[in-house]
Amino acid sequence: MLHSYHNHTYRCNHADGTEREYIEEAIAAGIKTLGFADHVPMPFGGEYYSFFRMKLNETDEYFKTLESLKKEYSSDIKIRIGFEAEYYPDVFPKMINFLKDYPYEYLILGQHALGNEENDHYCSRKTTDKNQLTRYIDQVTEGISTGKFLYIAHPDILNFVGDDDFYRAEMSRFCKFAKEKNIPLEINVLGMREGRNYPNAEFWRLAAEHGCEAVLGADAHHSYHVHDTENIKKARDLADSVGIKMIETLEDRLDK
Repeated sequence: MLHSYHNHTYRCNHADGTEREYIEEAIAAGIKTLGFADHVPMPFGGEYYSFFRMKLNETDEYFKTLESLKKEYSSDIKIRIGFEAEYYPDVFPKMINFLKDYPYEYLILGQHALGNEENDHYCSRKTTDKNQLTRYIDQVTEGISTGKFLYIAHPDILNFVGDDDFYRAEMSRFCKFAKEKNIPLEINVLGMREGRNYPNAEFWRLAAEHGCEAVLGADAHHSYHVHDTENIKKARDLADSVGIKMIETLEDRLDK
């Protein structure tokens, strides 16, 4: 995994390790490109506090630190600066406006909650409700349509345990849309590592059938996760078993 774009640091409040520690681990592992995609600060307004992302007032330091490290390590590794972000329709325009003066290079769409995380359904909670699955797909495809996202993190995060035929039909709709929009889908190594409900083999069979392309996402929350060779191999084995096309680098897309 020579190009890794989904990595978090201590700033998101549920990971550890500084940016420098991640970079040192990546260089030791022979990684050529390391992208930081910490959970984006969001201007929710009111008194709501999001416990799993950096605060708005930490954004300056995030960029200051990474821009400095980019220069320091320029001869050893390429560093990219991005964010993982949800698509919350009411907040998204304000988020984009907040980020407009920062030199971020990409956004990854990782939809952790439906509607808005303040008062709605978290995607990793089990559900048999068909409406939740449909809402997830509608929301993510709407997010893709903004044209703001590089790829979709853990697209199979919605933990639907209801009707199998309905799951296949709705996820086929999602995969067709991703293929049409030329948006890669991420096989999430964190989910593999922690035995989560994703990666979901059935989803990836559908994605392969519809001609989607996949990337590996370390979703690192500790610096040593950037070279989690055991679970990266398991993720590749899954990709091989379903026959999906893998994209090894997104540098061509980022350089456009």
